[in-house]
Amino acid sequence: MEGLTVKRQEVVSGAPESADGCAAAGALMRTVIDVQNRSHPKRSRRSGSEGGTTGSGPWCRELDLTPFRLALLLVLAAAAAAAFAQDPFAASRRNMVEQIRAVARDAAGASGKPAIDDRVLAAMDRVPRHRFVPPGQVGTAYANRPLPIGYGQTISQPYIVALMTDLIDPRPDAVVLEIGTGSGYQAAILAELVRTVCTIEIIEPLAKEAEARLRSQGYSRVRTRVGDGYYGWEDCGPFDAIVVTAAASQIPPPLVRQLKPGGRMVIPVGAPFLAQHLTLVDKSRDGVVSTRQVLPVQFVPLTGAR
Repeated sequence: MEGLTVKRQEVVSGAPESADGCAAAGALMRTVIDVQNRSHPKRSRRSGSEGGTTGSGPWCRELDLTPFRLALLLVLAAAAAAAFAQDPFAASRRNMVEQIRAVARDAAGASGKPAIDDRVLAAMDRVPRHRFVPPGQVGTAYANRPLPIGYGQTISQPYIVALMTDLIDPRPDAVVLEIGTGSGYQAAILAELVRTVCTIEIIEPLAKEAEARLRSQGYSRVRTRVGDGYYGWEDCGPFDAIVVTAAASQIPPPLVRQLKPGGRMVIPVGAPFLAQHLTLVDKSRDGVVSTRQVLPVQFVPLTGAR
């Protein structure tokens, strides 16, 4: 402690060491911003205009940088730079989660869900959505809106993904069927929360791309298949929950049969590109099926040979 006190006196009374510390801190902070700008070029102009906050000017000298404070500042700045370089989209995901919270509050009157379960939001914060969209859509991956993924299909907006996941009440030991793999994003969210996800995609190129994408990101709990989702996947069931990501004109009877007693299914129901409602299907312990419309939605149609 005595050594630290003596050194503090030297820094306060001797401007050169404080100035050197400010210069070092400023240089490291500029490095942090450079890393950010390389990851998000659109931000570079704005960051550059704020350059006066990253140098060794009066702001820094006013901090009274003792060796301890300087070391702490450098460690924190280095940690921030490393974290940002490792995951430059972390802040975007956090912002997306906050948007989901806000939309859930606003839509509570219609959906009956003023808040999304924290487990679901944590999963949304972990899964890198930008890896589930085409390269040209990466810049808008975390916007709260659907995005095209090719073949006339879309990745659902984050709020809808969160709401549908919340509605099935996912449990760690659950087996869940997804109809409409798309890019694999909904399957990845589910895999963060349940034991097994079985997902079906009728468009073979999408199915193959999603399978490779999920495997490369370590989602070993997801089983994929090319096929007509209307008929479900009997060999993988029965299911604790079913998530359908395309609109059906009616609730497919094969899916109801493959739903376990006590299970839930969430599915958009309605005519293609017309009035549709996200619908929650409950199957009681004694097999009685009930439905509830949650809110109006717009999904691509469920396709198949039937």
